[in-house]
Amino acid sequence: MAADGARVDGTPTAPADPAPPTVADFMVPDIHCAGCMRRIEEFLSNHPGILRARVNLTQRRVRIEYQAGQVSTDDLVARLSALGYPARPVDTKALAAIGHDRAGRDLLARLGVAGFAAMNVMLLSVSVWSGAEGATRDLMHWVSGLIALPAIAYAGVPFFRSAKAALTAGRLNMDVPISLAVILAAGTSLYETAQSGAHAYFDAGISLVFFLLIGRYLDHRSRALARSAAAELASLSARSASLLTADGTRKAVPVETLAIGDVIEVAAGERLPADGTVRDGRSDLDRSLLTGETVPEPTGPGGDVLAGMLNLSGPLTVTVTATVEDTFLADIARMIAAAEQGRGRYDRWADQAARIYAPGVHLIALAAFIGWAWATGDWHLALTTATAVLIITCPCALGLAVPAVHAVASGRLFRKGIFLKDGSVLERLARIDTVVFDKTGTLTDGQPVLVEGPEDPRAWALALALAEGSRHPLSQALAAAIRARGIAAVEVAGRREHPGQGISGSFRGVEVRLGHPDWIDAPDRGEACVCLLGPDGAISRFSFEDRPREDLSETCAALRGMGLTLAVFSGDAEAPVRRIADLARIDEARARMTPGQKMRALEALSRQGRRVLMVGDGINDAPSLAAADASMSPVAAADVSRAAAGLVFTGARLAPVAEAIATARSSRKRAMENFALAALYNAVAIPAALAGLITPLVAALAMSGSSIVVTLNALRVRFTS
Repeated sequence: MAADGARVDGTPTAPADPAPPTVADFMVPDIHCAGCMRRIEEFLSNHPGILRARVNLTQRRVRIEYQAGQVSTDDLVARLSALGYPARPVDTKALAAIGHDRAGRDLLARLGVAGFAAMNVMLLSVSVWSGAEGATRDLMHWVSGLIALPAIAYAGVPFFRSAKAALTAGRLNMDVPISLAVILAAGTSLYETAQSGAHAYFDAGISLVFFLLIGRYLDHRSRALARSAAAELASLSARSASLLTADGTRKAVPVETLAIGDVIEVAAGERLPADGTVRDGRSDLDRSLLTGETVPEPTGPGGDVLAGMLNLSGPLTVTVTATVEDTFLADIARMIAAAEQGRGRYDRWADQAARIYAPGVHLIALAAFIGWAWATGDWHLALTTATAVLIITCPCALGLAVPAVHAVASGRLFRKGIFLKDGSVLERLARIDTVVFDKTGTLTDGQPVLVEGPEDPRAWALALALAEGSRHPLSQALAAAIRARGIAAVEVAGRREHPGQGISGSFRGVEVRLGHPDWIDAPDRGEACVCLLGPDGAISRFSFEDRPREDLSETCAALRGMGLTLAVFSGDAEAPVRRIADLARIDEARARMTPGQKMRALEALSRQGRRVLMVGDGINDAPSLAAADASMSPVAAADVSRAAAGLVFTGARLAPVAEAIATARSSRKRAMENFALAALYNAVAIPAALAGLITPLVAALAMSGSSIVVTLNALRVRFTS
């Protein structure tokens, strides 16, 4: 048999082309500086099988090129975790599907064409306004038409398309009178130019399209920032599983292929890819993203586990009990999708006005045409008057009334560290009367803080020695707190972690333990704690709490001052939920709530006529965030929760919740004032147009003036509350 790299006759062969590299993206939330970037890139690049590693600091992602035969995604996750950067694979296809905004780019292009054409047509019109007559006037009109008509045909497509769809469906919308006014202005202008008439209104038609596109683009931008939470959920789920085959070998398979009864292995540091029952092994499970509970839960043979839980301390062998379509995460995704569809049926202010405004405009214009034709017999004069009526009643100011307010409010919120994802959220937020908070990570910082320990300093030193060898979150928090006190660890030999229980070692020949109260035979008080069994048999307790946000009481007092009712719906235990509710003076507090129970509780409030703002951060909160009338999430929340929320706020303070509500209420006032200004403008302008006192050109100028007034009034949102 020939050796590798040689033919049978002994002549060397060319080496085979290496397999193309595999590219994987990982979400690494703990990346925060250039040092992290350098450390990760250097660490990964030094491992065989990894060809290249690039860190995106802004998105907190790592892209790795590797040889699939030498390295697996599980290996990459393990290596990043070993470096101190917990990671999870990102489903880039799911995210890419929501990353493009073709409609926005299209609107912006049409807006640019309309603005350029309007500017040039206005310049040409100056000569006509200055008294040009005869051939000069006709030339200016023809040149204006050559610029304006193609621009109107291109830039007006969004309005024409919408109007056609509405008429085909046998209804009216705002775009029907808009399209009619633009077409009549262009058609009348072309007729006047062909007849050497004194007046043409190309400038009116293209200016009308330009101003309306400004409002349409602002409205689109406010809507386009809303992202699908159900799509974001896909990026959190595990994409593959380690399947144990009948002959005992391990095989990486897509989670979609798992069937009920399959046996999978889940290493420490990995998320559970499916719901199941533990067959072998012990570990601690971080359930915080699913249930909101801050304290990891130990599990062992016979224990139930859910997809999305994080396996912290030991390997587990799990028997799958649900296919990917029926997992807990899949149920949450379905609840989110249903809630988003329900919220999408919300009627916006401008949409409500359109149902009344559109048919009224048509009736008024039709009355002007019939009245002038009957009174004068001059069909041309009747058409010109009807065109002026349509232009002057064109809902340009109405179309800007809400988007302009949303744009200014979005800027104000941004300066306060609040990101508005959908302008309609402001409309709903202005009407809320109840605020429902999650606890962990929302009313609190979401990190365990040591609040009580033994008096004996030797117990602290011994606890540090054991805690340093554990990956349990409470042990890590304990070790950090003891080091901060300047206490040095004693020498402990033979440290060994017992998944789901704690860590043991030998101190001066005697076994010592640090772990769960049950393992230490200490009473369980229902609090977050670890217990130390000393060499003399004494038991010491280290208690933790999830510290409240620094301005919790102040913010809740401000919300009560706005006349709002406050409540806490949490998946955490009764004692910590009640404690935080008492501190913030929140009367209604519910604990141990599942995502479905939260949803049903919100639905019950809705049936009572309450309008609810939901503030939460965990995956278990995502369906409630999507279902509530309005929702907010801290920037440190799970990706799916940020996607489901209408507003996202930064910082360690809770004050942005009160600021958002105050801004929303101010926005509602300004929007109502804009509607009133638009109504006043129409009350004065429509009679003048019906009387024949206003030409289409004057109507276009008046329409533009009303749009400017509405925009200036919207700017007041920036300075008032």
